[in-house]
Amino acid sequence: MTDNRNITWHDYTITKKLRRDQNGHQSFIIWFTGLSGSGKSTIANALAKALFIRKINHYVLDGDNIRHGLNKDLGFSEKERAENIRRIGEVSKLFVDSGQVILTAFISPFQEDRDQVRRLVEPKEFIEIYVKCSLDECEKRDPRKLYQKARAGEIKNFTGIDSPYEEPVNPELVIETDLYSVEDCVNKIIIYIEAMKLI
Repeated sequence: MTDNRNITWHDYTITKKLRRDQNGHQSFIIWFTGLSGSGKSTIANALAKALFIRKINHYVLDGDNIRHGLNKDLGFSEKERAENIRRIGEVSKLFVDSGQVILTAFISPFQEDRDQVRRLVEPKEFIEIYVKCSLDECEKRDPRKLYQKARAGEIKNFTGIDSPYEEPVNPELVIETDLYSVEDCVNKIIIYIEAMKLI
């Protein structure tokens, strides 16, 4: 563990408020959580397009992409999953400080890990969106055959099969991707963040 006694926090000359004022919108995290195959990345990228059209500064952090770089040293045990989310939380906080909207698409199966990220930022800077989709539908979609491999024992600690998923206790939004189109889901999110005066 790092010895923090010789580390000093340096405040920035350009503050979060100044960056927000220049950008013309608030900065915050939209945290997509849900089972593999529920549509987290699809919705995040569709929302990114909608924000881009509105000239909202944003970036998407996707679970698989992050595991190719920043978190490539982590596996899928409960401890490593927690560390995966902790690191993403810290990176997301930096994006918020930079004045941007950060869209994160991670299974993030445990409520405590998601709550830990929420505690890193201020109220109204963390929007938890439960991308709700039945396990049956997720398995039917399964474009990478991950559920098939998990049921065959080829993948261990797979969420929804041999590792639990804890549904959000009190998310800001629930979007049901097995009932509504991608466009409808994105519109619901846009309506919410506009109503909150975030953009």
